[in-house]
Amino acid sequence: MAERTSSFLAGLIGAGIGASLSPPLHEREGEENGLRIVYRLIDIDDIKLDVSRTATLLTEALHMGYSGLNITHPCKQVVFDHLDELSPEAATIGAVNTVVFNGTWSVGHNTDWIGFSRALDRGVPGGRVRDVVLVGAGGAGSAVAYALLRRGVHHLTVVDVARTPAEALVSRMADHFGGSRVSIAHPDELESRLARADGVINATPIGMLAHPGLPFPSQLLTARHWVADLIYAPFETELLHHARGIGCRALGGGGMLVFQAAEAFRLFTGTQPDAERMLRHYRTLTAPESTPMAS
Repeated sequence: MAERTSSFLAGLIGAGIGASLSPPLHEREGEENGLRIVYRLIDIDDIKLDVSRTATLLTEALHMGYSGLNITHPCKQVVFDHLDELSPEAATIGAVNTVVFNGTWSVGHNTDWIGFSRALDRGVPGGRVRDVVLVGAGGAGSAVAYALLRRGVHHLTVVDVARTPAEALVSRMADHFGGSRVSIAHPDELESRLARADGVINATPIGMLAHPGLPFPSQLLTARHWVADLIYAPFETELLHHARGIGCRALGGGGMLVFQAAEAFRLFTGTQPDAERMLRHYRTLTAPESTPMAS
């Protein structure tokens, strides 16, 4: 019987990722499982690589012996057409956040949708999901749309200042889940859509350290809404701070980060990680600014 591989080289491709928590999450969980994982950051800003050339990094990583790669903004949709195979979920979502190399074969997966779904279960248990508004139609937003529709949301409204990606997302989801369950709305319609919604998710960069502010006017929220923000740095965005302040149940991006990482870890190594242990490690890493992940 062949000896099981116990050493893995993995990494993250994206822009402005210097503060990513993926390396310590993967490497620490590897140690806990008796595995040696080296996890590298490949920042296209640092190496001055245009996002359109992200595919060349896949080829280089394959030749360097990487077991796999995570992919983040703004590369999740760019790599889509440069892989040998896609998981059914990634094909439907239209974005890849995890690439696994098997010899010379590359397979694209999406673990973001799993991460969001598990985080929502923990952070907003029993939250009503009949009508939900999603702000942001990029790669992360696409994964969230898939997760919500898969878990049974009756109607999802997608809002984005860029019409083209929003239309593409709605079209993909309608083809898979039915046109009556998903629609597009202009940002000017957000007030009326939120007036009937149970919850709202921010899947835009607005609220990140480099993009401070609110993704939509705070007065559109009421205490009956649950609010999720996919951003995990800062730990508490302005949106979450306001939402909690008026009594909303609110969910930060840390849970999604950890649970998607746990699934990527499994794909890279073939070993099932302890996601709860990874979550505890995440909380340790963010302890200096720690506040409850959900309320």
